[in-house]
Amino acid sequence: MIGIEHYLVVSSTLFVLGVLGIFLNRKNVIIILMAIELILLSVNLNLVAFSAFLHDLVGQVFAMFVLTVAAGEAAIGLAILVIYFRGRGTIAVDDVNRMKG
Repeated sequence: MIGIEHYLVVSSTLFVLGVLGIFLNRKNVIIILMAIELILLSVNLNLVAFSAFLHDLVGQVFAMFVLTVAAGEAAIGLAILVIYFRGRGTIAVDDVNRMKG
């Protein structure tokens, strides 16, 4: 039988992959956004696992709220990325510090 420990191991693995994706890849904005989504997915997995373990639906409802915020974050982030690409012609993270004013 699959216990809560298995869910926690998978969730911590996803979280570490997301953090490593942010810190190791500082060149591509799309991969950074995908790494943030991995971190949010690991948080959702924890919420759902503990909700099922404790027989309480509050964690699952909160996970739905996190999913809606993540969808909004992805949509706004990609919109900013498209506008930035149209203006600069590149999406390199090194050039983002020039966005002043």
